[in-house]
Amino acid sequence: MIYEALKTLHVLSAAVLFGTGMGIAFFQFMAWRTKDVALFAGVARLTVIADWLFTASAVIAQPITGVALMLHVGYSWNEPWLLWAYALYAVAGLFWAPVVAMQMRVAKLASEARDAGAPIPEEAHRLMQAWFWCGWPAFAAVLATYWLMIARPA
Repeated sequence: MIYEALKTLHVLSAAVLFGTGMGIAFFQFMAWRTKDVALFAGVARLTVIADWLFTASAVIAQPITGVALMLHVGYSWNEPWLLWAYALYAVAGLFWAPVVAMQMRVAKLASEARDAGAPIPEEAHRLMQAWFWCGWPAFAAVLATYWLMIARPA
């Protein structure tokens, strides 16, 4: 019963982590491409909220449920596949943290532009380009971690 509960929470938080990340990335990117300042400002604001509400919760739940599962099942903390999972989780985090900061700045810039009746400023465009490119290694790391959790290679 405990194993099933822990595994369910671990899988659900992994799904929220990946799914929210993909959803945020899709909607933020598509809104940015429209060049519609009001639309982009609204989506950017909601992106920040969703990232803090859903992604951050999953980021916290993943290691808690992962360690609990590891202890419950009896895996050694230094299993090779777990060492790779830790490293990939760190890579994802190293790219996610600046992305969150960029999203917050972009949302502020977009809201200010909307309120001033101005176009999206160049700084926001530069930040969005960096945001876009930082997302790829983070998503790749999350996908690789999914594979490790399923395959658990020796």
